[in-house]
Order: sequence, then C-alpha cells, then structure tokens
Amino acid sequence: MSNNYPRVQELLHQRADLQARLSLLPYDGNPEVKDRGGRQYLYIRKRTAGRLTSTYAGEYSDELYQLLLRNAREGRELKKSIRRLDKQLAELGYSDAELSAEVMMNLEFVRVNLKANIYDQAVLEGVATTFPQTEDILENGRISGVSASDVQKILNLKHAWEFVLDKDVIAYPSDFSILCRIAGLVNEGFYQDGGRIRGVPVAIGGTAYVPPIPVESAVKERLETILTAELPVIGKAVALCLYCMKAQLFNDGNKRAAVIFANHYLISQAVGMLIIPEKEVPELKRLLVAYYDGRADAEIESFMKTRCFKSMFEAGEQQP
Repeated sequence: MSNNYPRVQELLHQRADLQARLSLLPYDGNPEVKDRGGRQYLYIRKRTAGRLTSTYAGEYSDELYQLLLRNAREGRELKKSIRRLDKQLAELGYSDAELSAEVMMNLEFVRVNLKANIYDQAVLEGVATTFPQTEDILENGRISGVSASDVQKILNLKHAWEFVLDKDVIAYPSDFSILCRIAGLVNEGFYQDGGRIRGVPVAIGGTAYVPPIPVESAVKERLETILTAELPVIGKAVALCLYCMKAQLFNDGNKRAAVIFANHYLISQAVGMLIIPEKEVPELKRLLVAYYDGRADAEIESFMKTRCFKSMFEAGEQQP
C-alpha cells in the first residue's frame, strides 16, 4: 500500500537533524588566509544572499586552520545531504513553503475549538462521556467511571487532530496517504494496522447497503476527482467526507477519519472547519441511512454545509 506521509515524516526528521548539526558548526564557510603587517589571519569566506562575505576567525595557527577545513568539509556534506532530502521530499509532493497568514489563522481557529470538536465526534461514535469527562481525559489521559475503550477512542481522536494540525502535515496535499494515516491514528489500539484499506466485507446497521471492498487505485482516483472538481472548497470537503463514510474504506473509524480528513483539506484552504454538533447527531444518522440507500444526497450535503460547517468568514461574506 502506498502511504507517503510516514516516509515524508521520516525524511523531515532526518533533515531537521542535519540542519541542527549544520547550525552547531562553529564555522560555516571556507577558510581564507590574509596577510596583515607581516602576520597571518584566518577568515571564513562564504556566499550569503548572493554576496561573498568574509568573517574573521582568528590569528593563523595550524590547529585553527585544520579545524576550519574540517568544518568546511562537514558543512558541504551536510548541505549536500539536505539538498538530497529536499529533492526526495519534492518527489513525494511535499512543500515546506511558509503557510499563509490565513491558514495559520484557521489552524488557531480549530485549536481553540479542539476539545469541543473531539467531544462532538465522540458523541457521534456513541461514546457516553460528558464534556467535562472528555476534557479530563484529554488533559490527564484517564478518568474513573469511563470504559478503557471509550478513553482510547477519545485519546485517538486527540492524536489524529494533533496530526492534522501540524504545520508540515497541513502543507502536505490532502491525499490517500494522509487519509490512511488519520485512520491509523483513530483506530490505534483497536486494530494492528487500522490505516490499511479494508479487505473484508462489512455491513452497516439500519440499511441494506453493502459497500463493496475498496480498491486502492479506484479510491485514489475518486479522491483526485473530488479535489479537482469545479466545486467550492466547502463542497469538496463535504464530498470527501461523505465519500469516505459511504465507501467504508477501513475496518472501523470511517466517520471519524472522514471528518478529520475533510478538515485537513478545509484548514489547508483557510476556509473553516466541519464538525457535526452534538445536537445534530440524530439528524445526521437519519440522513446517512437514506444516503447509504441512494436517497437524500442533496439533503445531506445541504445539512452538512449549513449545520455542520463553521466558516472562517464573517456572516454575509462569500465562502470559497
């Protein structure tokens, strides 16, 4: 199974380590000897922003000169390795361009609502905790009177949200690998590989609809079709969410993964967030049954856009 994000994450960690080692070098540049008044002095010569600069390092000594040479060699090797990692990251579709102020604002918008969002998602999954209990679990990792399974589900939601709120993750395209990573996190502790695409039949309670066993290539194609469609951003996010719910791509956690995946896309576009509020859960479940049976497509789309979407824009402004 193709899953790019773990590889991207590994490469980012390697690059961070190399950059840290580069920053710790006492001298960065090539040694240069200059004669002044019959004495020799050592300088570090390097190009900065297209200009050659020369920085004083000390009076000449063989020991200092050899240190500067070793630093220069190590610096060149580190920079070469960093460039190689950058090339590999680019080939995997990763870009570390600075996030826009709007995207950063959207990240903060979601962070300040995170506990409430996780509580609402837990309600959707039938987790029987109050908001104070959910808050206690998120802050302390445990609470008496709540089953270990429910605690694990809430903590998994926290981990999945923390994943998509990472700046590097938001800079990464909303694709199949990100979706699989989210599913793996929400299913952690319940399935050995909860992010692996489903390979067995499943049934959905309350409906005669039986989702076919998904094919990875077809799933990737469907996601790409949605993302490149001539739709507003919120329309694409809702389409991504509903497709992932109905397709039942994973053995479990499909609604949780679908909602968080849709939010990865919304945040990256600086538009807002998609959450099913506690009071709307019964209506969503009713509409989902009809949607699975091939009815109420327009109704559930309208429901999610008007009652589950929180915009980054002021009331009355046009949404992307």
